[in-house]
Amino acid sequence: MNDSKDPWARFRQATRARIGLGRSGDALPTTALLEFQLAHARARDAVHSAVDLDRLAADLAPHPSLRVHSAAPDRATYLRRPDLGRRLDPASASGLPAGDWDLLFVIADGLSAAAVQVNAAPLVHACFERLGKTLRVGPVVLAEQARVALGDAVGAAMGARLVALLVGERPGLSAADSLGVYLTWEPKPGRADSERNCISNIHAGGLPIGAAADKLCWLATEAARLKLTGVALKEDTPSLVGPDNDTKKQGPDLIHNP
Repeated sequence: MNDSKDPWARFRQATRARIGLGRSGDALPTTALLEFQLAHARARDAVHSAVDLDRLAADLAPHPSLRVHSAAPDRATYLRRPDLGRRLDPASASGLPAGDWDLLFVIADGLSAAAVQVNAAPLVHACFERLGKTLRVGPVVLAEQARVALGDAVGAAMGARLVALLVGERPGLSAADSLGVYLTWEPKPGRADSERNCISNIHAGGLPIGAAADKLCWLATEAARLKLTGVALKEDTPSLVGPDNDTKKQGPDLIHNP
């Protein structure tokens, strides 16, 4: 249909949501149906695929990295038992080196291997460029079968004052490679979600890597200064403030299951 005769055309230009798809008889047009099936297949692949940790470690170079595993022994258990994904495997916990770190990056596979493989290393590199030597940053921890709260156990074991956990968000039908970041001051098991700051929707069609790095580094610096994160730390990042002085909302279209 010509755009001039399609009342939905201008709305489709403003959103990735599937609206005004039309119909063929009493069903969707073939093209819309095939696009939906492709998006669904990509979402399933993102959940069930594994992160290539060797490649990720190479992409993070020259920054050192180490690996840990949650208490979930495999992917099937991880998906059925979220609680196990929040706890460190005892062998991993005993092998973590203690240090005196201001900030620790933990990269968790979460619910989207694609998000981690594509976005995690570029975001870490961008953060190192912006932080410079303002904070002492430990080795990057690569966590398998991990959920958000695993960062608390890792941070506590390694003596980090701040943990930034990068995690693959639950894929939707508009994006299967969305990365989220959870920042926690004084991480330790039992921290509530209200004690974290979250940056969501980081991918090519959402929040760009550069903007996400600006926001994360600003939050980390403020968290170290104020000694807190969560609802008490307001996200008034200068890079997201528009000419009218109102913060531009980067609203997430995906929600991760921590």
